[in-house]
Amino acid sequence: MIRHLKSGQSAEAKAENSAQVRSTVEAILADISARGEKAVREYSEKFDKWSPASFRLSESDIAECVRSLSPSTIEDIKFAQTQIRNFALAQRGALRDVEVETIPGVVLGHKNIPVNSVGCYVPGGRYPMVASAHMSVVTAKAAGVKRIVTSAPPFGGKPHPAIVAAMYFGGADEIYAFGGVQAIAAMALGTENIAPVDMLVGPGNAFVAEAKRQLFGRVGIDLLAGPTETLIIADDSCDAEMAAVDLIGQAEHGPGSPAVLLTNSAKLAADVPAAIEKLFSWLPTAEIARQAWKNCGEIILCDTLDEMVSEADRIASEHVQVLTRDPDYFLQRMTNFGALFLGHRTNVAYGDKVIGTNHTLPTMKAARYTGGLWVGKFLKTCTYQRVLTDEAAALVGAYCSRLCALEGFAAHKEQADLRVRRYGKKVA
Repeated sequence: MIRHLKSGQSAEAKAENSAQVRSTVEAILADISARGEKAVREYSEKFDKWSPASFRLSESDIAECVRSLSPSTIEDIKFAQTQIRNFALAQRGALRDVEVETIPGVVLGHKNIPVNSVGCYVPGGRYPMVASAHMSVVTAKAAGVKRIVTSAPPFGGKPHPAIVAAMYFGGADEIYAFGGVQAIAAMALGTENIAPVDMLVGPGNAFVAEAKRQLFGRVGIDLLAGPTETLIIADDSCDAEMAAVDLIGQAEHGPGSPAVLLTNSAKLAADVPAAIEKLFSWLPTAEIARQAWKNCGEIILCDTLDEMVSEADRIASEHVQVLTRDPDYFLQRMTNFGALFLGHRTNVAYGDKVIGTNHTLPTMKAARYTGGLWVGKFLKTCTYQRVLTDEAAALVGAYCSRLCALEGFAAHKEQADLRVRRYGKKVA
């Protein structure tokens, strides 16, 4: 039996008031489309109090940011990017071009072609998300994208040096210091000084997500990301301290971040709330995390492992930590998750920052139908066909002609019939 010992907000309460967000974003996009960089500058001044001579950072601006960082910080950034790059390159290596002769004289194939240009957005509101630069820029570079444009809002009245350094070391071709809807619009629509990109990637707040949603079709996007989610699957091999730390480690993202404990241990379920309160007594981000736990935290008690698998797949969380004796049980059976973190030695923070997998992941149950950002998102798998012989052209043409007639497509049929007349015997 599945029992909800602590529930978060109802589905109705969780639903954001998206109408206002939608109309606000629609107006900004229309304004920037009409007035270009003048509108971008006005919104930057309004929302970020930021209006530099140029939004694009020069080589000297970038060098100054890098010089301001300690050698250890630079080393840490490069270490993280090496892990992310190595895994992305391994994934790229698994994606092979294909060419096969399906019947004599008919050759079909596909090529994996990198997107030509990508805009990578790095959020920097409550926290400067340095790691998001690694995840988008490094992965796009590993895919072979020719032009990588990056943007991040100013932080503390200037470009954040570590974000700029991460963009630069990751391989960005153009680095801009602006944020929000105006950054998304400038990259997607272009301005007098910015050529538009073909695709947008990277997380952001509700307004950024809505801008990506409205621009989808004019440009590609990675996915629509909502508040960060975490699910802890634990048995009695996990203690309350570890469960509490791993729940609140993601809840600190924001007051709307769901954190769920799914367990078959009644003792663990009973002990975790006190362990969380103990964390709140000293954690610098306790105010934010407390709101998230109060509004969106859940504790779910199950009797069996199979119930835990079923409930985990229903939740379809962005991050799933498996703190059990046999984590592979869940790896083999779960189907809906953004990323799995298997065993007590790993955690979501590793994936968020450094271990090498990508942290831009599906939220709001999107894990039911998609994975997260990876090197393959920057590639277009494009097919081609080649008919090598007269016999093959006539054979396929005869079938095609009859199938076109079945559907009533006369001009399609004539395309096939022309090949039959030219390259084969008359087909009755």
